Amino acid sequence: MGQQETVATSLADTVREGIGAALAQVDADLARRYPGDPGTRQPVHTVYVPGDAFAADTLRSWGDQALAALDAHAPDAGALAAVLGLPDALADEVHDRVRAKLVREPVEDLRIDFEDGYGPRPDAEEDAAAARAAALVAAAYENSTAAPYMGIRMKCMEAAVRDRGIRTLDIFLTGLMEAGGLPDGLVLTLPKVTYAEQVTAMVRLLEAFERAHGLASGRIGFEIQIETTQSILGADGRATVARMIEAAEGRATSLHYGTFDYSASCGVSAAHQSLDHPVADHAKAVMQVAAAGTGVRLSDGSTNVLPVGPADRVHAAWRLHHGLVSRSLARAYYQGWDMHPAHLPTRYAAVYAFYRGGLEQAAARLAAYVAKAGGDVMDEPATAKALSGYLLRGLDCGAVDTAEVARLTGLTRADLDALAGRPAATGV
Repeated sequence: MGQQETVATSLADTVREGIGAALAQVDADLARRYPGDPGTRQPVHTVYVPGDAFAADTLRSWGDQALAALDAHAPDAGALAAVLGLPDALADEVHDRVRAKLVREPVEDLRIDFEDGYGPRPDAEEDAAAARAAALVAAAYENSTAAPYMGIRMKCMEAAVRDRGIRTLDIFLTGLMEAGGLPDGLVLTLPKVTYAEQVTAMVRLLEAFERAHGLASGRIGFEIQIETTQSILGADGRATVARMIEAAEGRATSLHYGTFDYSASCGVSAAHQSLDHPVADHAKAVMQVAAAGTGVRLSDGSTNVLPVGPADRVHAAWRLHHGLVSRSLARAYYQGWDMHPAHLPTRYAAVYAFYRGGLEQAAARLAAYVAKAGGDVMDEPATAKALSGYLLRGLDCGAVDTAEVARLTGLTRADLDALAGRPAATGV
């Protein structure tokens, strides 16, 4: 008793040691390429505002316009449920949380656009707009009116606009440094990437800026916007997007699907360019597999059907948007782009219904897994990781509360982080 039983083996220790040595490089490569989720909050959307339209009150203005649209076209829970087809059991909670969100934090991620939404301008005009954007973003973080994430979309690395894009980025980042430094929620978007070498060029550009200002290497990350066929499949038949993640040298924070540029590049006619078109599904599936495990997040694109005009047109646009957002969520695209303030009510309605609708089942399965209690579903560690991630996303966006998750699961936020394989929560 108390002594380990001796069992027979056939292989010498040198065999095990030799295999370990042979796979050491593979082990290191797996750890480098697939670090897992970064453990930070991912916004549920990105709001897109042209560089010349951005102002100090833009975030509050979007919230107020969204509230006005909600009050005009779905003033109570029953009205919203009728328009969107929400289950009665979710209607009150979803409506109340959407309204509270629009008051408290209407925009989670803002991108000031200097690309297609801004277009070609005289250099002096774009210089002034970039400097102004930096000053406004710095002031918003200083006075606590900023969105959790804010930044710019520069012009791309194609020859015709490359120098202009680099200059705008330089002006914007320099303005932030002069105003006190780069905010933690800074996000930059590189659009219309076709070759991995353009991503490498962005890395070299950011390295140079970091050296110029004595910043830590790797301080500045960026999003890669997938808008061209070449970013999905290269001329050699290889999946280019995976090479782009590698070319970013750890700086890629997310991949954003560009609905209309990508659809057009595939020859899809304007009337059929949508998030649910087969060409969009193919591109996003390739992005999803390439990004899996790398810590690079995914974002869907947008719809250009705006909820404006008479009530019937607003309701039709809302149903379309709500359906597309819900579809994306079910396919593990937890972020998307919103083009108009009146998209915000249906963005949050879809997000909140997604997390609240599955809350009790996810919590029960996770609690049973932790307690080894079994039940009618036998979950594995990978599923427990997904269940924890689902609850954490719901907490991050305000769809569910810490107290109700704790009541249903018996778990703390730290417990969920551990089960999800995330580092301890770091806020933004």
